[in-house]
Amino acid sequence: MFLREPVPPPLLKRRLIFITGKGGVGKSTIALALGLRAARSGLRTIVADLNGEGGDQERCFAPDLYRLSIDPQSAMEEYLTVKVGGAAGQLLGQSRLFGAFAMATPGMRELLSLGKVWELSQTERRTPGAEPYDMTIVDAPASGHGVALLRTPRTFAEIARVGPVANQANAIAQTLLDREFTGYVAVTTAEELAVDETLELHEALQRERLNLDAVVINARHEERFDESDIAALGLHAQAEPVRLALAAHARVIAERERTRRLETRFGDRIQSLPFLFTPELDRPQLEQLAQELRL
Repeated sequence: MFLREPVPPPLLKRRLIFITGKGGVGKSTIALALGLRAARSGLRTIVADLNGEGGDQERCFAPDLYRLSIDPQSAMEEYLTVKVGGAAGQLLGQSRLFGAFAMATPGMRELLSLGKVWELSQTERRTPGAEPYDMTIVDAPASGHGVALLRTPRTFAEIARVGPVANQANAIAQTLLDREFTGYVAVTTAEELAVDETLELHEALQRERLNLDAVVINARHEERFDESDIAALGLHAQAEPVRLALAAHARVIAERERTRRLETRFGDRIQSLPFLFTPELDRPQLEQLAQELRL
């Protein structure tokens, strides 16, 4: 008898959400916008950046919304302090020789970073004095690197088999597979390469027994002209403003066709957000995107 997989809860009911996608499509923007949306819903939320330079401080960005740029070295020191204990763990974590050896181990940086993400998402945190979050949103690396990152805990668990590293890796791997706990969002634009990469990302995640819960098409251009408008504009196609308008319309039509490819695959998991005509996206623009997100 075929058993249908239970439908996972909406994203705002999960504790951990990974945001990935092709580089340059605005996934960091969407991670922050979703964080604002969650915080506005009363969830104490943190956006953890795995693409930054580190910083190791949980900083308040807005009411109930915090940001953290995860540093693998700091994550290792914290892990050793908790697992080994006190001064000995701190000394080991700060040892240059040990640190160089650990960071040279393939996949160790990724495992440490995910270990910190896992710690942030728990209802009882191991960081002394740290308050728990209701939701952890991960600004993950771009598509291919993001999938490799998510594969790391299972790889370590299979290799190590026993011991604290294997136990920790296995706990993280099981958390990543838990659809009640963890969700995955791809951010794309309606450009051809970005759409292709999103479809490839979906297939790669499925090979890891993971699944996309939502696809956000970012920076969609608004359709401003109907067929009668285009026919009228065509009578004046030599004028520069008209040429620009016709080119913009052609771009919108191309975006519509590419969006249909995603809709065919993902159905109602698709959401489009508008292109914002501003040189930089600051807090007001993030608030606007947060208002429009329906995840």
